Amino acid sequence: MEEFEALLAESFEIDTPAEGSVVKGKVIAVEAGQAIIDVGYKMEGRVDLKEFAEPGEAPNVNPGDEVEVYLDRVENARGEASISRDKARREEAWDRLEKAYADENRVEGAIVGRVKGGFTVDLGGAVAFLPGSQVDVRPVRDAGPLMGLKQPFQILKMDRRRGNIVVSRRAILEESRAEQRAEVIGNLSEGQSVDGVVKNITEYGAFVDLGGVDGLLHVTDMAWRRVNHPSEILSIGETIKVQVIKINKETHRISLGMKQLQADPWDSVSSAYPLESTHTGRVTNITDYGAFVELEPGVEGLVHVSEMSWTKKNVHPGKIVSTSQEVEVMVLEIDEAKRRVSLGLKQTMRNPWEVFAEQFPVNTEVEGEVKNITEFGLFIGLDNDIDGMVHLSDLSWDERGEDAIQNYRKGDLVQAVVTEVDTDKERISLSVKALGGDKFAEAAGGVKRGSIITVAVTAIEDGGIEVEHEGMKAFIRRSDLSRDRAEQRPERFGVGDKVDVRVTNVDMKSRRLGLSIKAREIAEEKEAVQQYGSSDSGASLGDILGAALKGDE
Repeated sequence: MEEFEALLAESFEIDTPAEGSVVKGKVIAVEAGQAIIDVGYKMEGRVDLKEFAEPGEAPNVNPGDEVEVYLDRVENARGEASISRDKARREEAWDRLEKAYADENRVEGAIVGRVKGGFTVDLGGAVAFLPGSQVDVRPVRDAGPLMGLKQPFQILKMDRRRGNIVVSRRAILEESRAEQRAEVIGNLSEGQSVDGVVKNITEYGAFVDLGGVDGLLHVTDMAWRRVNHPSEILSIGETIKVQVIKINKETHRISLGMKQLQADPWDSVSSAYPLESTHTGRVTNITDYGAFVELEPGVEGLVHVSEMSWTKKNVHPGKIVSTSQEVEVMVLEIDEAKRRVSLGLKQTMRNPWEVFAEQFPVNTEVEGEVKNITEFGLFIGLDNDIDGMVHLSDLSWDERGEDAIQNYRKGDLVQAVVTEVDTDKERISLSVKALGGDKFAEAAGGVKRGSIITVAVTAIEDGGIEVEHEGMKAFIRRSDLSRDRAEQRPERFGVGDKVDVRVTNVDMKSRRLGLSIKAREIAEEKEAVQQYGSSDSGASLGDILGAALKGDE
């Protein structure tokens, strides 16, 4: 009895393991998908075999293996210990991960599932969250090949109390890429020619893989000619030869070029395209200020809108030429420093004002349609899309210009005479009133100041009478109707009466005749006095005029 009491006391002195701790056990059997483990203290428990499997691998456990398990409860409903291999691995993993996080070391794990916003990663017992943005340096469309694959991760943050761990695969890749980039960049030099593979194409260029490091091939460095989009000459996956233009050692950025490996067409531009020479080119681009014409691959010139047409002013270049159209142009200027060529489209065609001047010299009659009516005259459409202007003063001999222009409407056909062609200022002056010649000048050519002419009365007014002589109209004021004041009455004349008058003035500029009956009578009196006597000899004026009248009879 004493020995039994001693053994019983000894058994009570042995502490059973505390629940919630990790204990060591021994696999004593594997059956029905479970491993039976003896954890000592006369306790056994069961663990599913899947808890012994690594991600993507089969369970690896055999009788006799010693393993660590987590003791949940000392005894369950079946009288067995409730144990877990997963929880033991998790506790072990958290200890290991906390040390790795503190030392900023990488940890190994495998992506085992997809969740909202990213993936779950098994880090050897502990489950971490991998955000979608931290999977790769570029967005990943298909993560299938990465699932279950053991690979390194970097712990970004962890909280054991909450059971949160956030990891990054991208940080590992960037670090490795940075090392690889540094090595590759160290072997590159500016001006070196290398082979690369086109990885990506954008609006502004293409990214080329040079064997672990990417370089940017800008669209302007792909060819000497204009390239609207890189896809015109490159395709993804294509191997190309490029030249290293610039390397930024700090940012590891590499600028590449393709055209630098080809001959520069600008080296022979001056000799190939002399000034004022004409060439055929293709319109490559149209803007508000002109059109670009390709003379050869790599050599483009600008036809400014002012050099596109002799006659079409203030119109969009797209209304004159179209993209891909073949056009003939003249070289106006070459600036090799700025790599610019100024071209002219209208210079390849004759100046329409010069052509008009040859076909229609001054004093030639022309016909055209009224295109526009302004406050200072009419614009008449002529051949070759050019306009001539009829000034107000050239509309009519008889009417004021402001009144004469009221007789015209847009679209009217008008005949006129060419009075001037200024090819430098691109102006053509026309005259409608000159069509029948200058009747006043013709009629006034035989009329001199002091001469006596016969006129016909055309109108009677209070202030005098209106008369006409060979198409020329004039007005005789009341004071000039007679030498005798009593006879200075307009009503003593009738329309159609013929009257002899003396010409007192011929004004070609104002196209007016100065006429006077009174001046004629005074002139006749002087002439009669000279021929038939004078008042000094005692003869009366009546006698003298009587003698003069008899002489006339």
